[in-house]
Amino acid sequence: SILMNVEEADFVYLKEKTESTAGNLSVQIDKLSSAGYISVEKGMSGNRPRTLCSITEDGIKAFEEYVDVLKSYLNL
Repeated sequence: SILMNVEEADFVYLKEKTESTAGNLSVQIDKLSSAGYISVEKGMSGNRPRTLCSITEDGIKAFEEYVDVLKSYLNL
């Protein structure tokens, strides 16, 4: 849901916003990337590794469908 509101986000930002452990976030990023819901770009920023994530069109569609299903359960 964070990626729906930003063009891209790096690993550190996502970790802070989700209050997730690095390991758990890494697993979730891998799953979302494998499903085609996010794109992941790995590179370097100075001497440090940097992982940038952005949501794909398929990811936007899947998220919107998920929200619609949740709304139907809540009769909104």
